[in-house]
Amino acid sequence: MEIIGAAALIAVGLVVATLVYTRGHSGGARPTVAKRDAPDTSSREAELSEREGALVRREESLARKETELGTDREALSTERTELTRSLERVSGLSAAKAKQVLLKELEDQARHDAARLIRQIEEETKRDAERRVRNILSVCMQRLAAGHAAETTVSVVQLSADDMKGRIIGREGRNIRALENLTGVDFIIDDTPGAVVLSGFDGVRREIARLTLEKLLLDGRIHPARIEEMYYQAKSELENHIVEIGEQGVFDAGVQGLNPELIKLLGRLQFRTSYGQNVLAHSIEVSRLAAMMADELGASPTTARRAALLHDIGKAVTHEIEGPHALVGGDLARKHGESEAVAHAMEAHHNEVEPQTIEAVIVQAADALSGARPGARGESLDQYVKRLRDLEQIATRHKGVDKVYAMQAGREIRVMVSPGAIDDDAATMLSYEIAREIEKELEYPGQIKVTVIRESRAVEYAR
Repeated sequence: MEIIGAAALIAVGLVVATLVYTRGHSGGARPTVAKRDAPDTSSREAELSEREGALVRREESLARKETELGTDREALSTERTELTRSLERVSGLSAAKAKQVLLKELEDQARHDAARLIRQIEEETKRDAERRVRNILSVCMQRLAAGHAAETTVSVVQLSADDMKGRIIGREGRNIRALENLTGVDFIIDDTPGAVVLSGFDGVRREIARLTLEKLLLDGRIHPARIEEMYYQAKSELENHIVEIGEQGVFDAGVQGLNPELIKLLGRLQFRTSYGQNVLAHSIEVSRLAAMMADELGASPTTARRAALLHDIGKAVTHEIEGPHALVGGDLARKHGESEAVAHAMEAHHNEVEPQTIEAVIVQAADALSGARPGARGESLDQYVKRLRDLEQIATRHKGVDKVYAMQAGREIRVMVSPGAIDDDAATMLSYEIAREIEKELEYPGQIKVTVIRESRAVEYAR
């Protein structure tokens, strides 16, 4: 019953509310708006008061949090100080000392990265150099090789009278063409009084041409048939003379049982020079030095002597066979019955192959000694000594350097460093710095190899 009564009351309320709403709309909008404005204003004021209270409460909350953060910051600073002191007590280092240690580690890492970068740059430079070096060398040879080429590629034949030049040239140049075609040498006939210049890179051909021309001048009959006859006669005489020169060189070096072809090739070295040094005389000198060194070191003097005498024999045929003269010489030695020990020592004297025997190292050292001795290769003693001294001074002024040795006539320096003062990365940096200083301060032919050696030894005695 109570539920029914409540439902009846709700229904009556709804009817009354509907009647009131209908009357309000029919009576005009102005009184209704006036009645609703007052409650809206009061509600806005209440809302603003509520928001102001909320802002005040938020401000108070932020102030409390700021105070709490300040307290926490002070606590963290205190804890950090205590932690730093604890770390100092545990490590035995002060903060400043620890900072120095950290900086030192960073410095070592930077040095290591720099050394690695230098190695990478050097490898890239080596790969790049092969493509560019040929053009550079060709330009340099054109500009700088004239003086050396004139000494080693030119022979002069004296004439009794200048009218002989016309006879050598012949009618319409037939005589000089025949001479050049047979000998492979250029005959230069110019305004030089009483002389004919023979130009060619092959010393043997140039010598044959010289003998041919001298025979023609003595005979007085110069025409193509006589030129051919004298050419073959001069060639036969020179071949016999080359064999005699080779036999004399073998005798001077104290070597027995060489193949006749090798003796002939040795004789051809009489007409080759290296930096102004006669190659045959150089080979004989190297042979004697190698034999003495082998005797002192207990190696085989026979092997060392033979390999040293033949070590440059490849130069006699380098215009016919491509490749480094050391490797060409080793192949020739094997072809003509020499032992593998002799051939290997010949091939290794310029490090085309790695030396595997003591005789190979002896030949290498003897070759360097013969080429490095003062006066051997067209360099004055004063210049030679000064260059070696300058090289050593540049290396010794660096920190950590113990000893410096200039080797191979100043073409290599070996720098011994203290292992306690120089590590592996610093050794790489040191070799780079020394090489750059040498390039900047010195003038020298070819290249100079800088080797930094860092050796660490631990010694103990068992008692």
